[in-house]
Amino acid sequence: MSFAFGIGIGTQNRQGHWLEVYYQQPVMTPDNALMEVVQNALDYKGGNQAISASAEQLSQLAHALRQIGQAEQARLAEAAETSKRPVVVTILETDDTASSTPEVYLKLHLISHRMTKPHALKLDGIFGLLPNLAWTSEGAIDLGELPDRQLQARVEGHTLEIKSVDKFPQMTDYVVPSGVRIADTARVRLGAYVGEGTTVMHEGFINFNAGTEGTSMIEGRISAGVMIGKGSDLGGGCSTMGTLSGGGNIIIAVGENCLIGANAGIGIPLGDRCKVEAGLYITAGTKVALLDDNNKLVEVIKARDLANQPDLLFRRNSQTGAVECKTNKSAIELNEELHANN
Repeated sequence: MSFAFGIGIGTQNRQGHWLEVYYQQPVMTPDNALMEVVQNALDYKGGNQAISASAEQLSQLAHALRQIGQAEQARLAEAAETSKRPVVVTILETDDTASSTPEVYLKLHLISHRMTKPHALKLDGIFGLLPNLAWTSEGAIDLGELPDRQLQARVEGHTLEIKSVDKFPQMTDYVVPSGVRIADTARVRLGAYVGEGTTVMHEGFINFNAGTEGTSMIEGRISAGVMIGKGSDLGGGCSTMGTLSGGGNIIIAVGENCLIGANAGIGIPLGDRCKVEAGLYITAGTKVALLDDNNKLVEVIKARDLANQPDLLFRRNSQTGAVECKTNKSAIELNEELHANN
């Protein structure tokens, strides 16, 4: 059984290089019958491949898919048959390191479609396969071709709007998950996992291979690789430290029913029911004073020694400036009304 499959419609530059691919309905672990049809229609010989498909091949594929009861995939093949843009059929036999842009886009779609969780796919080396593009009101444009496209738009009497220059597009141009609110869609990248019941406010940000389990209010930054547990809230301007920039190998995560205050941040994984005071940034090496129930000092340790521990309250002593930690036994009551998306 193969790992993943998708019929995609994409964009190529003048040299025929893939810029991006849209998969409306990718398939995780496609069954043997589907793969046999693909093999016969597209002369697929196995392995991980991105096959450029002609209209004739797509017609044959659609007919064969209907015969085995794959109505939705047949509908996609029929629609792709009339596409004015190039069509690619991507087959991942295994979750190996990607070797093409269509393969990377299929993996990012799988995460945003909630078919797999962050950290479940091999995404090493994807930056070299994702071209830096102008994301515009007319879709993705190769940066070398952008000046000509801008001039063409002006000649035709309109302005080409450039929304961003980046390797990653915004998720909602490809996938809109059910049961979510996203105030500023430009701040959620393709490859984000946005759990049902999540609200992402205007200052919230979710990177690729990161996200929320659901019922969270996100007003801060979720960096690449970070997963936020159900019922946890990120306050305005707060941050979670990823591993891409610093070269670290600690997987940062936030447990369930946690609260990270406004302008705070974490560089350690938090267990369930933890709080971080507003404005307090905790890194792995931060010296933390452990206090007992009577607010007496027990010992001073590094924050990394408290990683993944539940029911902790991190705060800064307003008189001494010391970072303190107490056991937080009281339940965090989150605003149910704010979490109601539907």
